[in-house]
Amino acid sequence: MSKDADQERRRASAAAEPEKIIATGTRSLVIGPYLTSRAAARRAATGHPEGNLRSTVARIEEARGLAAAIDLAVIGHETIAITTPRPATYLGTGKIEELQARIEAEEISLIIVDCALSPVQQRNLERAFKVKVIDRTGLILEIFGRRARTKEGALQVELAHLNYQKSRLVRSWTHLERQRGGFGFLGGPGETQIEADRRLIQERMVRIEKDLDAVRRTRALHRKGRTRAPYPIIALVGYTNAGKSSLFNRMTAAEVLAENMLFATLDPTARVTKLPHGAPVILSDTVGFVSDLPTMLVAAFRATLEDVISADIILHIRDVSHGDTEAQAADVVAILKDLGVNPNDETRLIEVWNKSDLLSDDERARVSGLSLARSETTRPVIVSAITGEGIETLLQEIERRIARESLVFALTLAPTEGRLLNWLYEDAEVLERRDGEDATIHLVVRILADKEARLKRRFPEARLLRKTP
Repeated sequence: MSKDADQERRRASAAAEPEKIIATGTRSLVIGPYLTSRAAARRAATGHPEGNLRSTVARIEEARGLAAAIDLAVIGHETIAITTPRPATYLGTGKIEELQARIEAEEISLIIVDCALSPVQQRNLERAFKVKVIDRTGLILEIFGRRARTKEGALQVELAHLNYQKSRLVRSWTHLERQRGGFGFLGGPGETQIEADRRLIQERMVRIEKDLDAVRRTRALHRKGRTRAPYPIIALVGYTNAGKSSLFNRMTAAEVLAENMLFATLDPTARVTKLPHGAPVILSDTVGFVSDLPTMLVAAFRATLEDVISADIILHIRDVSHGDTEAQAADVVAILKDLGVNPNDETRLIEVWNKSDLLSDDERARVSGLSLARSETTRPVIVSAITGEGIETLLQEIERRIARESLVFALTLAPTEGRLLNWLYEDAEVLERRDGEDATIHLVVRILADKEARLKRRFPEARLLRKTP
């Protein structure tokens, strides 16, 4: 990590420390009001987003993990089976009374409800429990507020949070968090408090949109620059904590934050790395996806995810050791569809089954069998970002996919044509090189099809050998 990057991380950590102290002392209870499997199946059959793939155990553990990601003192959790959410409170009267007693007895000051609550439901629960209540959307927004490190990330989080708060302003004073995000639901000394009505929020949202438009224009210029001297873009996507950043570090020798923590990575990171035969590619790490990711966050982070939309190859990273890996994969596929990406594009999408080092021998054999049962064009690559197992195979598969649209040429250079030789090494893939006795250089190169015209301009006598590797 560079000195500047390290200093920036230290400053961000210091800025977040007061919030961490407040959160650590906040006694929190996580409630999971989940539909029964029969009710969930009925909703899934009608196309309702509340499906039945995920187990209640996995869902409540994930909710606890989300709370722990911002250092809340989670003292317990409770799952509640429901058949139909109540319009006024989501939960039934009997369960609310039962929870009231527990909140008082255990001195709980924050309730996290692992579902999307309407503003009315949230207010009614707060009145009943006499403590602050946040839903899954609010919790994820708080995590994103804590994780955002770049100006773009902070703006996107604030925009999503203001949009969320806007619907919850009903004849009341609303305390908004600082612009960088953070613990809007906790309050505390030193925090700026303003009376926010819809007009003021809307004005702020308009200003943020203008700032984000400038960011998007800059990002578009950078993308256009990469197109002029294109390296293929390889985007990593996957469920949060699937090991994307660890894999990114392994493939690029970078030092991106990689921890066993939900949403450890928020701001996008890109690095240039080389494939086995030396061709450079841009590897792009992205924010992790999660089930029931708030729509407003998908929209707000669309600019960040543009590298995914325009990527030449998409690596769908899965934690194959996780018991809910199939459901997690389904959630990622759903978000890819929302972004306009075809998850069935066999030429563009590669499934990467990560964390093979956590599998037992029996599990490894089972996973290998599942992989081999797939067709060659959709077969996942089993890897471990920690041990390095399968990384070379993954790089070769990426190279094979990119080479599908490549052309192979033979050409000869004079010893004085160093600039042209450099262009070939930068913009093409040199497969063979032979130096002649007269110092001429005989090359076999592979180049992307859309760069053929540029190669022809520089090397009119280049001879096409084949269209496939």
